[in-house]
Amino acid sequence: MGPLRRLAGSVPEVFGLRLNGSRSFLTEAAEVIVLALGLYLVITFAIQTVHVIGLSMYPSLNDNDYLVANKLDYRLHPPQRGDIIIMRDPFDSSKDFIKRVIAMPGEELLIKDGHVYINGHLLNEPYLRSDEPWNNNGNWPPPGSVDAGKPRVIPPNQYFVMGDNRNASSDSRVFGPVARDRIEARAWLRIWPLPKMGTVDQVKPTLETSSSLPVAA
Repeated sequence: MGPLRRLAGSVPEVFGLRLNGSRSFLTEAAEVIVLALGLYLVITFAIQTVHVIGLSMYPSLNDNDYLVANKLDYRLHPPQRGDIIIMRDPFDSSKDFIKRVIAMPGEELLIKDGHVYINGHLLNEPYLRSDEPWNNNGNWPPPGSVDAGKPRVIPPNQYFVMGDNRNASSDSRVFGPVARDRIEARAWLRIWPLPKMGTVDQVKPTLETSSSLPVAA
């Protein structure tokens, strides 16, 4: 009876250890699942990584830069002038473009001789290269259109976007204003190359206060 008594007494202890171990395992597993779910939600709904290909946003962004883009911003408020945005390619929805918002819905826009006018006011753009004037693809509305040389109103829920490298950018001067639902995220942080790590849209355009061009009637 002695050996049986000892064996019977040891069973709860063995089971107790197993039970405690199960609780620990389940807790850790739950934490891992919650963490994975949290990361999935963040990556899916909050941020996205962006690989910049090409020089259309030079000098603000360079070829092979890597960025983090904020996808939550535009769930809370509309894009703002000067924002660097991630948008779906107008010609291939499986690809993305990266451009800068220049004109907002309802604004009158004229681009003439390398200058941008919004509601008759000159737009100062300090992020552009001062040593490289525009040499092509410049005026908008485009030459030959019925309102060439006159301001054109940006339609509701649409945005006029351009690359900072005006001589090497396919943008709204080519494909027209971009619908709001094609804008996916705001470029936020450059993470590569490391020496240039930091926020990417600190420099914003400004409108001159005095009227520089007559506003279309």
